[in-house]
Amino acid sequence: MKRRTFDPNEPKTKVTKESFREALEIFKFVQPYTLELVIGLILLFLGSVIFMVFPYLAGLMIDVAQGKAELKLSLPTIGWILLGVLILQGFFSYFRVICFAKASEYGMADVRKALYLKLVTLPILFFEKSRVGEIVSRLTADVEKLQNAFSFVLAEFIRQIIVLVVGITFLFITTPRLAIIMFLTFPIIVIGTIFFGRYIRKLSNKRQKEMAETNIVLTETMQSITAVKAFTNELFESIRYNKSIDSVVKISMKFAHGRAAFSSFIVSVLFGGLFFIVWQGAVMVQNDSISAGQLVAFVSYTAILGGAIAGLGNFYTQLLSAIGATERVREILKTESEVGEAEIKNKANLNLLGEVEFKDVHFRYPTRDDVEVLKGINLKIPAGQKVALVGPSGAGKSTIMQLLLRFYNLESGEVIVDGQNINDYSISGYRNNLAVVPQEVLLFGGTIRENILYGRPDATEEEIILAAKQSNSWEFITLFPEGLETIVGERGVKLSGGQRQRIAIARAVLKNPKILLLDEATSSLDAESEKVVQEALNKLMENRTSIIIAHRLSTVREVDCIYVLDHGKIVEQGTHDELFDNEDGTYHSLAKLQFETA
Repeated sequence: MKRRTFDPNEPKTKVTKESFREALEIFKFVQPYTLELVIGLILLFLGSVIFMVFPYLAGLMIDVAQGKAELKLSLPTIGWILLGVLILQGFFSYFRVICFAKASEYGMADVRKALYLKLVTLPILFFEKSRVGEIVSRLTADVEKLQNAFSFVLAEFIRQIIVLVVGITFLFITTPRLAIIMFLTFPIIVIGTIFFGRYIRKLSNKRQKEMAETNIVLTETMQSITAVKAFTNELFESIRYNKSIDSVVKISMKFAHGRAAFSSFIVSVLFGGLFFIVWQGAVMVQNDSISAGQLVAFVSYTAILGGAIAGLGNFYTQLLSAIGATERVREILKTESEVGEAEIKNKANLNLLGEVEFKDVHFRYPTRDDVEVLKGINLKIPAGQKVALVGPSGAGKSTIMQLLLRFYNLESGEVIVDGQNINDYSISGYRNNLAVVPQEVLLFGGTIRENILYGRPDATEEEIILAAKQSNSWEFITLFPEGLETIVGERGVKLSGGQRQRIAIARAVLKNPKILLLDEATSSLDAESEKVVQEALNKLMENRTSIIIAHRLSTVREVDCIYVLDHGKIVEQGTHDELFDNEDGTYHSLAKLQFETA
């Protein structure tokens, strides 16, 4: 089966007008919190400007102490000014963080809600082409990047720009000669930052990809833990996971070396330039070109500007990564759903009778389009009848059920229910008339009550108990100390196979469908459990159209019609007695083999 993977390196993020414009679409989730964002930006600007007053006041204190200050201020006065600036700075910083946090937290919560709603409304085909563990891993990481960008990176990026503009303005006004000397070192820093930034970003993306692969191994192992233990492959899985972790460590160490080299470069250049400027400033102080306070202020501004330049490279890289994250998020949000949000919230109330007809249906799975699974299927099931689909594995029995559930589109032909093509119905309203009891029941990890209620969430307590009784579940439920509140465990592991099957039947009873689909519902049970479950199924099938897939032919003797499939075609149809009497038929061969073995 072909699978689509979400590679952190694909597509490679480039800042173009188009990509930037598309990335801004994610701001629609933050629009309801525009006021908080605007207030946060204003506070950010005010806080950054006030922060740039500190170096000036530090230099002014030295000049006042030496008696060389142009402003007639005393040291206590400057102290009180500093205290006031500190209080304002703390006030602006606190409320700026709160405003950005509110915009990012609520905005990204809306993104997560939209993504989850989109995922659960996507067609089955999407999940067949994608690895679920990788989707979860990528979406988690991408939304975290977006949240980090909105809550911290964007604010810091803007703050560094404000610091640069204000700082450079101060320097050129107060000490223009030293400012020119300082700017001669800028090209080296900028070029080095760009070079190292690209290299580090590449390693970071590679590390994210390896981490995603590691999460896939972990997710798949945990989901298939019973198979791992049944085949005693704990060591094999451990080695597979260890190899993945070792790859992450290897790339992470390259990443660390790159960051270390980048840090060394920045520190060396910054401190080298800073000491050179300090030396030039000391010469100018000696010549009375500037005061000692002006030199201190200049050195402080230079250090702040150097940090701002270094920070800009880092934050720019993170913003690029966030833009890439928006592309992957938007890719999923733009994927066409099979059911709309309005349709989910307001299901059409369709009261079907349950008459089913397949007309010359041909079908290939989109992920296996080289194999024709159904080759001209024709069958008609009157409302309220029970029919069985039998035949060897791969004959197309389960495919017929999946097409009836509208999981896939037909290659050709029609599936008609109550005289109307099923594609003409509202998909939610249509599926609300169907219920499935599968062979392998996967329960949710909550209580028995919650799992039964999944059939109809608005059911009353009396309806839940009645469904449990009709499914022969009530007897074993009452034996549990917590009754309906008993936790079934992840995927229902705390219940036996027969108990899980009966909970699934109770769920179907509560839904009260017009068309019931039973996919080998008793094939994995022992004889005693099968008897109890079969009794519950017989009650459930009363007065409703029922389609049964069965390998045990003993369970379908009483149905109204049996369809025998082979290689995607219906080769025989009739009652059990009619088909068994045909000694040359496929059904006779299958039945004789099973009954003689029994």
